[in-house]
Amino acid sequence: MSLSRREFLHVLATGAAAGMGLARWADADAATAGEALYELPPLGRGPGFVSLLHFTDCHAQLKPIRFREPSVNLGIADMRGRLPHLVGEQLLKAAGIAPGTPQAHAFSYLDFEQAARRYGRVGGFAHLATLVQRMKASRPGALLLDGGDTWQGSATALWTNGQDMVDACKALGVDVMTGHWEFTLGMKRVREIVDKDFAGRVDFVAQNVATADFGDPVFAPYVLREIAGVPVAIVGQAFPYTPIANPRYMVADWTFGIQDERMQKTVDAARTKGAQLVVLLSHNGMDVDLKMASRVRGIDAILGGHTHDGVPLAVPVANPGGTTLVTNAGSNGKFLGVIDFEVKGGRIARWQYRLLPVFAELLPPDPAMHALIARMRAPHEARLAEQLAVSDGLLYRRGNFNGSWDQLICDALMEVQGAEIAFSPGFRWGTTLLPGDPITRELLMDQVATTYSYATVTEMSGATIKTVLEDVCDNLFNPDPYYQQGGDMVRVGGLSYACEPGAPMGRRIQDMRLGGKPIDADRVYKVAGWAPVAEQARDAGHRMVWDVLESWLKAKGRVAPRQPNLPRLIGVDGNPGVA
Repeated sequence: MSLSRREFLHVLATGAAAGMGLARWADADAATAGEALYELPPLGRGPGFVSLLHFTDCHAQLKPIRFREPSVNLGIADMRGRLPHLVGEQLLKAAGIAPGTPQAHAFSYLDFEQAARRYGRVGGFAHLATLVQRMKASRPGALLLDGGDTWQGSATALWTNGQDMVDACKALGVDVMTGHWEFTLGMKRVREIVDKDFAGRVDFVAQNVATADFGDPVFAPYVLREIAGVPVAIVGQAFPYTPIANPRYMVADWTFGIQDERMQKTVDAARTKGAQLVVLLSHNGMDVDLKMASRVRGIDAILGGHTHDGVPLAVPVANPGGTTLVTNAGSNGKFLGVIDFEVKGGRIARWQYRLLPVFAELLPPDPAMHALIARMRAPHEARLAEQLAVSDGLLYRRGNFNGSWDQLICDALMEVQGAEIAFSPGFRWGTTLLPGDPITRELLMDQVATTYSYATVTEMSGATIKTVLEDVCDNLFNPDPYYQQGGDMVRVGGLSYACEPGAPMGRRIQDMRLGGKPIDADRVYKVAGWAPVAEQARDAGHRMVWDVLESWLKAKGRVAPRQPNLPRLIGVDGNPGVA
């Protein structure tokens, strides 16, 4: 049972949160101390003071949720030991966050179950709206930026073709947006939203998306807004590997890519048009953003997403043109990034950055947003709330190699489809359940709601299985961030293996075994999976994965705790990205 609002505030007031910069509030009354968590004075007001608010990767979570941060977020080569590849105590130490505090719960996996029960749920658009309004009230002219992965990730977003999230984002006051999973609604639907729903309200920017025939821009590369007398350019960068990580047929007429050269030209053009502050709204992933910041001149800050890294600090990166600040604002509506600048003589004189956790117990819901969400969900409530089973264990997804939610999915697919091995995609979205929680249809759909969630069974040779694992592993651990194509490692059921993340491509996956026996390269195995990117999968008559899982869950009634099938890791001793 979570703390009441007053009990939560009392935790802050009595010094448990001394490491949060709140020590001076230790003797204040509980309500006053609670407000202090969100007390963030701007650098100043008036000409030259610019503020931007940023959220990303909410994955269509309109209601408060639980979300466990990873205990494994490995950095290899030059990325080892650097943000965002710090977990648990190492992350808290780098950020100056005291263990056992509400912030420690927001940013780490430590004592997750106990802390989640104590501090309650996080996120929720009604609570986020309250925080956005507070920040905007103290920062006249501040813009709200949405980093994408907004229209996908829930049952209602899937059932409404993204409309619930479009309406919620307009009500939230989003000013500028870029995208990734948005594109899995298909080109026609994306254009419909951008051209009609967003017209005159929200600017959708993506400098790296062009037509496949003539290379013309599909969306505006940037938008120029004046804030406090300062011309500010917001440049968009959609996820570069959308046609690889997701089905190509959904964006058949468009090309993507990192596009450094085009980015430099876009930044230069914005500067030529008078921009004194240039900010990149990115869905690259943080490692890619850090490399891009070192190569492209003239970007003052990158507000990043995609990798779901809740990074409490802005990381300064030197480049030939000066310094670029790189941030990443987590996921699931858990955080709101706030960055303030003072601009003098066309240059940044001062700046400050804070990534604020959104605690539903501390932020009262905005009445208008609360009512909007209730109206949008009303037609679906009975279907969402249907209980399928009860989980006796903690169910979470995020982590480089596996989580208990994906282990459940793999186990179910193998059992229902009679497969020896199962693969589940390394998706980073998906909410968390505590032991004893009911698994409702809504919570199941939080894990599997995509437009291409077909359940498959494929015959694969042992050699092909190794190739699949090697390819995905290289996407995750290539020493050059520009070759990392997003997501975590494919989750594996039935099969055990060893992984050496720092080894060369083709040599990371080792000692593959099934039932204790080495995998035979020439033998054919039956492999279950879901969410295939191949176009032919949509015409093959496959069941949707949620139908497979629902029948399995209902038959079980109660689901025993799942121990994630993790590889034996080689060469990572002492790496601060693994607990």
